[in-house]
Amino acid sequence: MKFIGTRAHGYIDYIVGVLLIAAPWILGFYRGGAESWVPIILGAVIILYSLMTDYELGMARMISMRTHLTLDVIGGLFLAVSPWLFNYADYIWEPHVIVGILEIGVAIMTRRVPATERERRTGKVATS
Repeated sequence: MKFIGTRAHGYIDYIVGVLLIAAPWILGFYRGGAESWVPIILGAVIILYSLMTDYELGMARMISMRTHLTLDVIGGLFLAVSPWLFNYADYIWEPHVIVGILEIGVAIMTRRVPATERERRTGKVATS
């Protein structure tokens, strides 16, 4: 069931992007290797494609919501497998897997059409 609106998803995107960038320091696992740079780079990429997404919090609106959600799933999968892909699972893996799974879950539960677009298509104004 898709119950997360695109506006809420936008807020989640920017919050997760910033938290991923800060996670190595906040959670104390920064060592300068892949365990640190994977979340930092992924966080920056999430912010970048969020700014370019065609939804309420996008600025350039060059990427469809469907493409955005696909990128979220790919990013979540990449983050979740990165500890084994880059061979740092013996040091840290939990935050990467947890956030990766959450990112996939949020993408799966998000509506693909912004409320304003649904209103335009149906002629009905959303009440929530």
